[in-house]
Amino acid sequence: MADKKYYTLDEIQKHNHSKSTWIIIHNKVYDVTRFLEEHPGGEEVLREQAGGDATETFEDIGHSTDARNMSKEFIIGELHPDDLSKIQKPTETFITTAESESSWWSNWIIPGISALIVSLMYRFYMAEE
Repeated sequence: MADKKYYTLDEIQKHNHSKSTWIIIHNKVYDVTRFLEEHPGGEEVLREQAGGDATETFEDIGHSTDARNMSKEFIIGELHPDDLSKIQKPTETFITTAESESSWWSNWIIPGISALIVSLMYRFYMAEE
């Protein structure tokens, strides 16, 4: 636990410009300064969230597993435990990892079965004509 770096909300809020851009996602602090120009959604998207909690915005966008894995390299620490209550929690629970069992089902099996059923229905319909 001693190697964990904690940042207060006041410290994070000071990093809200293009020379130093920090954001909070799920209580982890990210220094995204060097990623500003590379961000697929544009620099402005990150700059709007700079110095504050970007959890809800990050989840609303629906970032891919690759994006979530890439974001790990920008983690510099965590929000200080004393400031956790100052961050407004989202009202919904989000699935944030690729290890979810439902992810595999919902991404591959269900669409595959649906496509098979549709193709069989089409073939049956065309055979009647």
